[in-house]
Amino acid sequence: MSALAAVSPSAPVPVDIQALLRDADIETVLGELDQELVALTPVKTRIREIAALLVVDRVRRDAGLTSARPTLHMCFTGNPGTGKTTVALRIAEILHRLGYIKRNHVVAVTRDDLVGQYVGHTAPKTKEVLKRAYGGVLFIDEAYYLHRPDNERDYGVEAIEILLQVMENDRDKLVVVLAGYQDRMDDFFAMNPGMSSRVAHHIDFPDYTLDELLSIADLMLEAESYELSPAAREALSEYLELRMRRPRFAHARSVRNGLERARLRHANRIYEAARDGHSPTLAELVAIEPQDIRASRVFASDRETETEAA
Repeated sequence: MSALAAVSPSAPVPVDIQALLRDADIETVLGELDQELVALTPVKTRIREIAALLVVDRVRRDAGLTSARPTLHMCFTGNPGTGKTTVALRIAEILHRLGYIKRNHVVAVTRDDLVGQYVGHTAPKTKEVLKRAYGGVLFIDEAYYLHRPDNERDYGVEAIEILLQVMENDRDKLVVVLAGYQDRMDDFFAMNPGMSSRVAHHIDFPDYTLDELLSIADLMLEAESYELSPAAREALSEYLELRMRRPRFAHARSVRNGLERARLRHANRIYEAARDGHSPTLAELVAIEPQDIRASRVFASDRETETEAA
């Protein structure tokens, strides 16, 4: 019998969707995500779509419409520092508010937390991690390292097999988010098609532009009651341009690390001036100056490169 056979299709749904939206307050979570992350419009759009899917699924179930629980396992791909962990935290909050997980809880792990070093070691390690994550979200960073086909004695396959069983049989207890570089995750899924078939949502996190990185820096400094002088902002722009060309650039993470070192130099300037009898003004305590940034080794390395090229 059709789900609508007993009622008129035009009858109002006997569920107050506005009350659900009010109680779960999903818009607040989405608004916080928008404030926390600069740019990343495609990512934010996809998260809003997932939130909408879950809200409507709740309304449908409450209205008596039969449907399977949505598959919620996800894959986040992108370079380091592009917001993957932050989004995982907000996803957990949305899932919890709507009743899809019992706890607003994210357990972040890597291969070392799951894979043992000898026979019989992997299964207990993996099951212990799963025990901690049950009721929430398990975030596996650089998930492709679980599979090392070049090593015949690698125990990662055992961890993958356990994860596959849990992702299929315990979908109501745990949401798994796999994360890493896009090309490596593509290879991982090609070698582990069972894993790929269990992941419903693939979200790619684009790299930040230079202007977006400067906006991220502004947010970070504002949160700590600092600001850039105009000359310091120009210096930071040059610093980021150079840093983006160097190995191991991690976007927002690299911005944070660079600002932490600038704060260190700023504090040292204030301290040395105080030793000489100068009491800092409020403006001096707030302002990051160009010398706090240009003392970075990134500038020195660039000058050495130019000298070698000449």
